[in-house]
Amino acid sequence: MEQTGSPSAAGGLRSGLAAARAAVAPHWGAVLALALFLTVGLAVLDDYGVPLDESHQRWLATANLAHIRGEPDALPSGPTKFYGVAFEAPLLLAERAFGLDNMQTPVDTEGRVEDMRSIWLSRHLLTHLFFLTGGLFAYLLASRLFGNRIIALLAMLLFLLHPRLYAHSFFNPKDIPLFAMFMVALFLTHRAFRRDGPAAFALLGVGAGILLNLRIMGIVLPTAILALQALAVVLRPERGEKKRVLVSTGVFALAAALTAYVLLPYLWPDPVGRSIEYWTTLSSHPSTSTQLFMGTYYLNTDFPAAYVPVWVSITSPPFALLLGLVGAAFILATAGKSPLAALRSATPRFGLLLVGCLAMPLAAVTLFDVTVSNGWRQLYFLWAPLSLLGAYGLRWALSSLGRTRLRKPAYVGAFAGLAAVVVSMGLIHPNQQIFFNFSVDRVTPELLKTQYEMDYWRHTVRQALESFAGDASASHDGEPAVTGAARKSIEDNVSILPDDQRERISRSIGADAFHIGVAYWATPGLENRYVRVYNNVVLTLRTRLDLRAVYERVASRDPGIRSVFDVHYDKDLVAYVRDGCAWGDASLEGHFALEFVPHKIEDLHFPEDRSRGFGTHSFEFWKNGAAFDGKCVASVPAPYYSVATIRARQYAPNPGNIPWGEYMADSANVLWEGEFRADSEYQDLYERIRDEEPAARSVFNVYASDGSLAYTKEPCALSDVGRPFFLHVIPNDVSDLPEDRRRFGFANFGFSSFLMDGAIFDGRCIASVPLPEYEIAGVRTGQTAEDGTVSWSASFSLNAESYRAAYAAMAESEPLARGLFDIRLTDGDLTYLKEPCVAADAQARFFLHIVPERVSDLQSERQEAGFDNLDFDFSLRGAIFDGKCAARLPLPNYPLGSLRTGQYSGAGEVWSVEFTVAE
Repeated sequence: MEQTGSPSAAGGLRSGLAAARAAVAPHWGAVLALALFLTVGLAVLDDYGVPLDESHQRWLATANLAHIRGEPDALPSGPTKFYGVAFEAPLLLAERAFGLDNMQTPVDTEGRVEDMRSIWLSRHLLTHLFFLTGGLFAYLLASRLFGNRIIALLAMLLFLLHPRLYAHSFFNPKDIPLFAMFMVALFLTHRAFRRDGPAAFALLGVGAGILLNLRIMGIVLPTAILALQALAVVLRPERGEKKRVLVSTGVFALAAALTAYVLLPYLWPDPVGRSIEYWTTLSSHPSTSTQLFMGTYYLNTDFPAAYVPVWVSITSPPFALLLGLVGAAFILATAGKSPLAALRSATPRFGLLLVGCLAMPLAAVTLFDVTVSNGWRQLYFLWAPLSLLGAYGLRWALSSLGRTRLRKPAYVGAFAGLAAVVVSMGLIHPNQQIFFNFSVDRVTPELLKTQYEMDYWRHTVRQALESFAGDASASHDGEPAVTGAARKSIEDNVSILPDDQRERISRSIGADAFHIGVAYWATPGLENRYVRVYNNVVLTLRTRLDLRAVYERVASRDPGIRSVFDVHYDKDLVAYVRDGCAWGDASLEGHFALEFVPHKIEDLHFPEDRSRGFGTHSFEFWKNGAAFDGKCVASVPAPYYSVATIRARQYAPNPGNIPWGEYMADSANVLWEGEFRADSEYQDLYERIRDEEPAARSVFNVYASDGSLAYTKEPCALSDVGRPFFLHVIPNDVSDLPEDRRRFGFANFGFSSFLMDGAIFDGRCIASVPLPEYEIAGVRTGQTAEDGTVSWSASFSLNAESYRAAYAAMAESEPLARGLFDIRLTDGDLTYLKEPCVAADAQARFFLHIVPERVSDLQSERQEAGFDNLDFDFSLRGAIFDGKCAARLPLPNYPLGSLRTGQYSGAGEVWSVEFTVAE
């Protein structure tokens, strides 16, 4: 029996494999494409971080499963209790099935971040696989629609190759499942339209119920299906046909409702009442925020009508958008010729369904103020019908070409467009979630982030952490920089790092040692890491200030406010200090609030801040402070803009049943408050220097003292300081410059915002800019106009007294050469002396050509010429005093052969001398 059965089983296996090969063979292109996507996905899986919401989404699944197990209080009390977990629950169950759920908290008892790496990577992998599943269904559906495997392959690639959605396919368990499931449901819809029977519509209803569970916007597809079914009832004359459509529609609605009910445990005790609560809550989400759109901040409940269309158009591949619009126009034009036939036939009716799925959400957002945020993230599912409409567009274009020779170039052009998308994705990997197309300015540095939201989910935190981890042990001495509460996104992104990087962050820096932002000051002594996309800093991660160091920094100064806490302002931070204090002190309770009044109201981003004239910041002491050595110290970052006045107050603890807005409006809840001028140091500086002689007089007077330059103007207005300032610092020794600046001969310390380093008060302007610590020969400074030209400039030397000393030491010695100026050499410097001398003698530019003994000593770009060329302005390298002129220029430290020097003007050489340098 065994001998006869075995060949039969082997034959059955061979025939099964042969049948599978035969079924797959016609679709080899799609199979290879999906295999390639999977291979690439596995290769880049570990490049993506953990965004803000992912940890909360995972917790929601835990809460819902606990609720199912009989814990009625496990669900959250806020709107998130309505968030479905049709995708999250399977992810959590998969964790448990593979034993990955043994770590329920990302922070251990010693404050180190635990290894949740396997959990995050498994979630990202499963999310990406579901995304690829959506691509597979896009191919299968397009194959049925068009009967053309190349167009079907294109539809799948259009679905998968949206840069933003591709990045989100790894880390977004909210919008990507809806996007992929939408394509699966579209496949089921076409299947139901063709079979037109209760069984097919029941399966479609299950798919629609899953959509409703994933996001409330899932209602779009079932609504469109019900509308088309209603039209089918009206348009079908036969009574039997009407009855069949009604039965199928009823089965669909019942299956969808039951599926949605079963998948959302919160509805179980009261299906009707809680369903109504569900719709009224989520259809107009109670959460509000202010977001940047086209250079203006709007409340997410008050976006202009163009918000979603503009976001879709600037963040999607233009080639794919064009195809989609062509496809939609083709469907509408065809249906317009014979509306009844289009509504009765399955395939044309499906095309109208796609257009409806695209139009309905756009209309809802525009006409009914449906809340959206973060670009069009909640509407990513629109790309499913758009990708299919793109395939319709290509098919129409091909049918228009007929059987001409242009068909092959059309195919090549379509796939070339997709290849261009792949290149764009590769250039910004792993930050495709910040993709913008060429319709916006992606070249001008720091411009794009002033127009649109960039990394709103803080996905780039991981990249900044990896940069810190690379040199953590060399930068710190084995202890966290500060104690305090870690930000959740820091913890999560540390926990996805490989073991060695995670340990270096946890033990060497501390996961609680960071601030996240895009506008913090680059504070001396702190480390900063920047993530840039399209020449824009989209995230800054910096080490927190060491609160002990903060105390030492401000303790000897007079505070702006003396109260329960002394409040200090130091440009990059606001510090709260109290002596005789310990952790648990009652003074640490309650809510701390700050109001920052800027010098320029337009510096405030948010409309509500501009209307009231100040920005706000609030915190709890335990998040931003620490107690040590009988002191309590807290620190918060100062605003990025220039602050004129700071108001600080502390509120008593809120009992919890009063909205914060009402609670803070009641002055009875204020424990203490105070106000002070934040720019008082600039007022003091102005009084100190106003009677001194400036180093230069121009539109601004420029003073040099105490290692800084001060710029003053009186009278002065905001318009005087609105243009960028430049500051070129010329060192005595060019080797003091960074290597990339040595060929220019000066350091560039330009500052675009005068008020970041200064203030306006009583009709006066003043700014103070620190100079580098190396020995400085001279300074060139001024302002540039809007067209980039110099509106004013001034040049001056910073060490005029040294030139007096040089003249006195060398006046009686014999010069190396005599020209208009006598030339002397001492201590490696070339000195130019003249007496009598007037300003006109020094106005022409000086030149110096240095021929070395060995040409190889020259920089490569000067070796062909055979000499170094050092030009200089007398105002930067010299001084005029008592009818005498003296200038000094350091010579290179290689062996010198001969020198040629002199002056030239626009008309040519004024004078020159040439001489050999004696050893």
